[in-house]
Amino acid sequence: MDALCKANLDHAFGYGDDEWTIKAVKQIRSAFTPDCDAYFVFNGTGSNCVSLQLITLPFNSILCADTAHIFIDECGAPAKMTGCQLIAIPTKDGKLSPELIKPYLVGFGDQHHSQPGAIYLSQCSELGTIYTPEELKAITSLAHSHGMKVHMDGARLSNACASLHVSLKALTFDAGIDVLSFGGTKNGLMLGECVIVFDAEARKNAAFIRKQSAQLASKLRFLSCQFTAYLETGLWLTNAQHANAMAFKLHDALNRFSFIRFTQKVESNQLFLSMPRPIIEYLQKKYCFYVWNEANNEIRLVTSYDTTEAEINDFVQTLEAYKQV
Repeated sequence: MDALCKANLDHAFGYGDDEWTIKAVKQIRSAFTPDCDAYFVFNGTGSNCVSLQLITLPFNSILCADTAHIFIDECGAPAKMTGCQLIAIPTKDGKLSPELIKPYLVGFGDQHHSQPGAIYLSQCSELGTIYTPEELKAITSLAHSHGMKVHMDGARLSNACASLHVSLKALTFDAGIDVLSFGGTKNGLMLGECVIVFDAEARKNAAFIRKQSAQLASKLRFLSCQFTAYLETGLWLTNAQHANAMAFKLHDALNRFSFIRFTQKVESNQLFLSMPRPIIEYLQKKYCFYVWNEANNEIRLVTSYDTTEAEINDFVQTLEAYKQV
């Protein structure tokens, strides 16, 4: 917010030809690799749609987990804007692997079939799980051996880095990722995400695709200036570390209740657990959270950069009070 206020002075060139955007791009290149381009956009769906358009043609298919954000939560926007068929691969933990992907690498050269063109990965996954650098390299190597590209949805990339104690570069450029949606909003920004393009071929049309996708801001400095503040002070990591720490604290507290069963390993700031339906309904009178799977009463709880220990204690005390009703 301080960065936004400081950018709101005097006049500035539009569409990214301003000092804030130039500085932010330098920060991005310092954090990831000098050999990349950065394109700031309004939101996560826009970021994913721009990214996938950079590495596909309309006759391609995009392979993703069956829990993937582009498959479940973006109202068909990626399919509409890329023209590609989305192929959802069932997983147990939200993560793809070479073994899961290989059966879908078929139909190459057959004009009757969508051609496998890209793999979409979420880091962290929609189930809160995390890809290690080794797991990512195995997938990108497989993709590249088949002439495919890999897009990482890094809406929660900062949380993954904080959990694994590795750099942003280690989980992206070094792991062979071609295009990244670098998240900001879920980790503290007022608005905005960044499409970071590592693949040289994908860079050629990136500016045009962003514009055609209605993701180019005229006053771009109000998006980019936040990323400078986000990166130069290490705020991206501080916020993510706090969110993760609060998740582990909440996990430890909830794990003591006999009627709670965790359905996924807690690795980041998302918790997936099941409990009796009456307890869920009791909690929803006071708290807002998703019922992830109605069939097994699985819910999702998410901690944030501003979650407090007092809020966690209050949630636990509410559960304790239910036991006494």
